[in-house]
Amino acid sequence: MQTEIKFAGFGGQGILLSAKLLAYAAMKQGSQVAWIPSYGPEMRGGTAYCTVVISDRLIGSPIIKNPTHLVAMNRPSLEKFANDIKPDGIILINSSLIPVRSNREDITELIVPANDAAIKVGSVKCANIIALSSFAAKSKLVDLDILKECVKEEFSSKPKIIPLNMDAFDEGVNIARQS
Repeated sequence: MQTEIKFAGFGGQGILLSAKLLAYAAMKQGSQVAWIPSYGPEMRGGTAYCTVVISDRLIGSPIIKNPTHLVAMNRPSLEKFANDIKPDGIILINSSLIPVRSNREDITELIVPANDAAIKVGSVKCANIIALSSFAAKSKLVDLDILKECVKEEFSSKPKIIPLNMDAFDEGVNIARQS
């Protein structure tokens, strides 16, 4: 089975990192993985998106027109990509920055106040970890313990911020379980 996830937002939100962490966790579980980043020349503040393909067989092409799921961290991303998502997919909406919904009846909306929750745990910079763990908990695409270890490994060179990211991870999982 193949699943495609598009992470989208603006540069500086950790879009590419979130997608990389999901891909890494899936790879550690033995899945075939493709990770394709895309971002504008402005980087911080410009549009950034990334596609992750997770499969139990070889991946024919990493280029996906209609992903299974979407993690939308800002309104332009939701508006641009929501209609591309396959029916029965999940669209995570960062409700801290997106006051609207997808207007889709054939998908599951996961409403996550990622920025607000990140501020609550200590820094808005970990909103991407909250969104990632919420999406992972809802979609069940990867084992949460493996994903959490991937987050720890990613920040191993900055050990002082690991506790913050672990708190953010747990908060994201809690949000998903309450929805």
